[in-house]
Amino acid sequence: MSSSQQLVMAAALVLLLLVSALAVIASTHASRALYTQLQEREAARWHLEEEYSRLLLEQSTLASHHRIEHQAQGLLGLSPPSHDRTRLVSP
Repeated sequence: MSSSQQLVMAAALVLLLLVSALAVIASTHASRALYTQLQEREAARWHLEEEYSRLLLEQSTLASHHRIEHQAQGLLGLSPPSHDRTRLVSP
């Protein structure tokens, strides 16, 4: 191998080394960006789960039998029928 061939070979290896280093840097940056995005989405999911739990609690509170009966009597003036106004229907 001549001196000029060795110089070209060394330059090619240095170029490949630089390309490889830049590829490692780019992949590391992409990995960190994706990990950051994952953490943001997990935080958003956590907040949605908390909100869903609060909404389920609110729904169970608003749909309780006692509350509905109280609202029917207070706001609408409804009351349960008396025994003389009820009929038993047989099949």
